[in-house]
Amino acid sequence: MQKQNTVKTVAVVGNYLPRHCGIATFTTDLTDAIVAESPDTNVIVVAMDDIQEGYPYPSRVQFQIRDRVQADYVRAAEFLNARNVDAAIIEHEYGIFGGKHGSHLFHLLENMRIPFITTLHTVLSNPAPEQKAIIQKLGSLSEKLIVMAEKAYGILTDVYKIDKEKIALIPHGIHDVPFVDPSFYKDSHNVEGRKVILTFGLLSPGKGIEYMIDAMPEVVKKHPEAVYLVLGTTHPHLIRESGEEYRHFLMKKVKDNGNSENVIFYNQFFSLPELTEFLTLSDIYVTPYLSKEQITSGTLSYALGMGKAVISTPYWHAEELLADERGILVPFKDSEAIAKAIIHLLDDENKRNMMRKQAYQFCRPMVWKEVARDYLGILKADIHKKQNAVFKDGLDDSCITLEQLPEIKMDHFLRLTDDTGILQHSIFSIPDRNHGYCTDDNARALIVSAMYTKLRNDNSLDDHIDRFFSFLYYSYNPSNNHFRNFMSYNREWLEEKGSDDSNGRVLWALGYTLETFQDSRYKNIIVRLFQTATRNVLDFTSPRSWAFTLIGIHSYLKVFTGDANIRKIRKELGEKLMHQFKKINDPDWLWPEKEATYSNAHLPHALLLTGNDTGNQEMVQMSLKVLEWLLSKQTTADGHLSLIGNNGWMNKSSRAVFDQQPVEAMALVYVCKNAYIITKDRKWRKSMIMCFEWFTGKNDINLPLYDFKTGGCFDGLQPRKVNLNMGGESTISWLLSLLIMYEIFSEEKLLNEPDLFEENK
Repeated sequence: MQKQNTVKTVAVVGNYLPRHCGIATFTTDLTDAIVAESPDTNVIVVAMDDIQEGYPYPSRVQFQIRDRVQADYVRAAEFLNARNVDAAIIEHEYGIFGGKHGSHLFHLLENMRIPFITTLHTVLSNPAPEQKAIIQKLGSLSEKLIVMAEKAYGILTDVYKIDKEKIALIPHGIHDVPFVDPSFYKDSHNVEGRKVILTFGLLSPGKGIEYMIDAMPEVVKKHPEAVYLVLGTTHPHLIRESGEEYRHFLMKKVKDNGNSENVIFYNQFFSLPELTEFLTLSDIYVTPYLSKEQITSGTLSYALGMGKAVISTPYWHAEELLADERGILVPFKDSEAIAKAIIHLLDDENKRNMMRKQAYQFCRPMVWKEVARDYLGILKADIHKKQNAVFKDGLDDSCITLEQLPEIKMDHFLRLTDDTGILQHSIFSIPDRNHGYCTDDNARALIVSAMYTKLRNDNSLDDHIDRFFSFLYYSYNPSNNHFRNFMSYNREWLEEKGSDDSNGRVLWALGYTLETFQDSRYKNIIVRLFQTATRNVLDFTSPRSWAFTLIGIHSYLKVFTGDANIRKIRKELGEKLMHQFKKINDPDWLWPEKEATYSNAHLPHALLLTGNDTGNQEMVQMSLKVLEWLLSKQTTADGHLSLIGNNGWMNKSSRAVFDQQPVEAMALVYVCKNAYIITKDRKWRKSMIMCFEWFTGKNDINLPLYDFKTGGCFDGLQPRKVNLNMGGESTISWLLSLLIMYEIFSEEKLLNEPDLFEENK
């Protein structure tokens, strides 16, 4: 919960440079201004992409949404929730979001647990019913709706019935540049001695450039030195639909008018310094737009803010900004009126300079520094009220749904897998072949593949299931009835016998695969291998190896319940494990070892399953008691998971905080899931979710370990950062945890259970 009236991290959602559009420029300028005005505020951007490959954004862009992919909006919400963002700013324009009239946006907004304000770049006075509903819904969800013109304020209250208290007027920002004579840059752009008329922005038919071009013959008759510069590329969406048809239409019109020497096109997207030079050298700026309902024009704001004499059609934003003789308004689609106004200003230098000065002085409150202050003021005031009212004792999780779970993305898992099996390690996201393979990871990879196939009813991983199972089968060494563990990249076994723990994990994987594919072609070979490999498990000495084996036996006996030999093994291993806990005599240290080290949760996990299967309630109660103790040792006062670090583990007097490992969070997710299923006690369900959210950022350093872009998982949590390598064990642990969550949530949805995170009743 935010303790002070400050906003430490702000997320801005919208288009962003180098994407070419006005909103991208606005969002970039606004975020730059907020950072400049408040250096201690961390500003991150969620950028909207209209092309599959996205854009080469700067580091400030930390998440990208493909506008037509609904799942990306949900993933973005999950990402922001995990980043502990204090507030968000949504840049709204119907066309930049997917769905009808941009309705996909609500997949983001309704899943965010973050207060936000919305900047409206379009406000229609006669909207379609769906357009009206979208703005009304934005009004109900947003803390404030930001508009840039007084006209928009009135439309929102009259047409959309938005409460006036929900609306704030903040003008479109402008860059704070000096008032410079137009001749300053003319020589460097080959227009020295000429009167320059300028229009800039992305070309599209709605800009009305053709009417300005048709005005030029009359202007040139009186002022042959006049030149009209048209700056900007064609709008990317128009390029995709009709290519350069509109630009060629304009260029042909120039040629037909005989003004090729007086109209110059610059077909490029200019940087701010370049654009500033062109605006400086212009004598008159023209916006001949065709739509009355244009409520915002960034180009008009920039031109006026630099002290330009402006001629414009009377769209709403122009009517406000050019009032009181700060510019000249001409009728729509009227080339004759445009020509007359231009000639008037070129003839009257005093009039032109008076308009320039009035425009420049009027716009001083619109400089980005002031605009940033206005935005920060709203965020600090209104958002702080929201946080105090709603976000008590942490985030309100009552709105979590199945659809909010991160996408099951197998990309990195598949990238780590070659024709032998899954590799152990990676260098960042690149598979590292130096360390080869291990049976441990291939066993768990088999569980992931089987679980995914069952959950999704999707056979796309069949080849990988074959590969992982083949690896396990090949790892079996009949000379000592053990599975080998480590294999080099050139497929040479580095040992004749793996650890007891690795042997137990193989039995777990075999049992789970048998349970999942009971009638498959794997059945006979799994049964034979399982029965053979369990002959020596009673000789295992590690409690974890007993636990892994018992979890595998739990699955095996679901298929072959009457297997007397395996039942006998279960009984003896269960008693061995139970004995370890029964001999504890310290009520403050409910652990059968001097140190709690790795995979701790699997010990009570095995006790729970075994006790429940055999009707041994003492075993079940012991497992739940120990699990509750383990969780208490790894849960902070504010309710997030803080795992036992492997840099020192935990004993009676101390506990290592780092490095925290994904495999430990997975173990807790897994056992809490089964505790919930067996007991129906919703506290285990809440614990399961708490442990899962360790991956998504509810941890000691508030950083997600799940990499949304690759689908991989970082290798560990360090004091101030995550380990950026994404190895096999970590990625498998993430996927197992995510798949478990999908299993539970999907089943609850089918059974019409209450919403997730609902309080115990």
